[in-house]
Amino acid sequence: MSEASQSVGSAEPGLWGAVKPYLEKESLAAFFVGVSSGFPYAMIGATLTTRLAQDGIDKKTVTAFTLAFLVYNLKVFWAWIVDGIRLPLIGHMGQRVSWLMVSGLAVMAAVVNLALVDPSADIGVTVLAAILVGAAGATFDIVIDAYRIETLKPYQLGVGSGMSQYGWRIGSAGAGALALVLADRIGWSAAYMACALFALPAMLTGLFMGEPKRHVVTNEKRSVSDVLASIIGPFTEFFQRSGALLVLLFILVHKIGDTLANLTFRLLFDDLGYTNDEIAIWDVGVGFWAYLIGIFIGGVAFTKLGLKRSVLIALVLMAFSNLSFAGLAASGHSNLAMAGAIGFENMASGFGGVVVVAYFSALCDLRFTGAQYALISAGASVVGRFLTGTTAGGLIESLGYVNFYLLTTVAAVPGILIFWIMMRTGLVDAAMGTAGEKA
Repeated sequence: MSEASQSVGSAEPGLWGAVKPYLEKESLAAFFVGVSSGFPYAMIGATLTTRLAQDGIDKKTVTAFTLAFLVYNLKVFWAWIVDGIRLPLIGHMGQRVSWLMVSGLAVMAAVVNLALVDPSADIGVTVLAAILVGAAGATFDIVIDAYRIETLKPYQLGVGSGMSQYGWRIGSAGAGALALVLADRIGWSAAYMACALFALPAMLTGLFMGEPKRHVVTNEKRSVSDVLASIIGPFTEFFQRSGALLVLLFILVHKIGDTLANLTFRLLFDDLGYTNDEIAIWDVGVGFWAYLIGIFIGGVAFTKLGLKRSVLIALVLMAFSNLSFAGLAASGHSNLAMAGAIGFENMASGFGGVVVVAYFSALCDLRFTGAQYALISAGASVVGRFLTGTTAGGLIESLGYVNFYLLTTVAAVPGILIFWIMMRTGLVDAAMGTAGEKA
């Protein structure tokens, strides 16, 4: 086992050693930045899907809107700017903190802009507004992910990722539920404007905690060669590691089935006749608590079982969770079936989100945290998002929901097999980055 993989674990033995990091300030900071990370996703994800469906937009157009998420997958191309360019005027606040302020304000402005468009009047303008939210949200994510990884100590990566996922879920579910409730009472525009305030927790956390102690300054010089190094350095360092191509292949394919399924749930709920209030209760309410439980179990499992076993278990759970929605589609409008499907899927996603995010965080080199995590996180969902945006609506119409969710389960199998091979050949340890090593 490598030094990195040994370091990514509990600082103390026993159950208290697994729970204590949840109460430390670095983990709490990860929670609050996670809140702000989650809400832009909700604004162009499930919430926008519901808004478009209620405006009478057809399924193929609705699922095509998931292409707005592809902006998140392109963030790797400008992540080097966040890592390497010092902002004028407010740069003295620190590289990460100053970028938190600027990108947070950009997200708020983009969400307000999306609030002011009318999808039924001009779908093209709505597409552009959604893309702008995606671009601002992706930039915000680059900063937040780097801030989280550099703030957490190596032994806190599992629990810190869990706290970040807690925050992400609260931000996403909270903004989504608030938007649904307010939309029925004061309209979608006002609902979106209210949700823009969810950018504040990350900004305030940065001001309170200050610059991460593990941040490695790389922007002291600004020559042409320095700029070039900041652009290509994150890529060349990653691909020089043992087994880098197989690790990248795992990153690309491990979440295809999960992404395909998750971005179509609201279409299923709408076709089954669920009201906004029912969606808020069962999808947001039950899903919220199930996700929190899954996150806690994932954080403890990562610490006690280790990186490799916990990630493999997570991949299997996430694959089988899609079957529950095939069951819901077969049963029709049933609150009990919806609660069961949402509960299992969210527990599996919570567990998987913690252990997989912790693994991806540990893959980063601290000299290129923002750019490398952008590369990893973008690659993790690009294939699934592209397939959802281009084929999901047509597949649902031709196969039906039951067969569609069975297909998403099969699509998750390659990721499981690749990670098993990586475990057997030692590549999980060999490809680890400095973020997983003790200082």
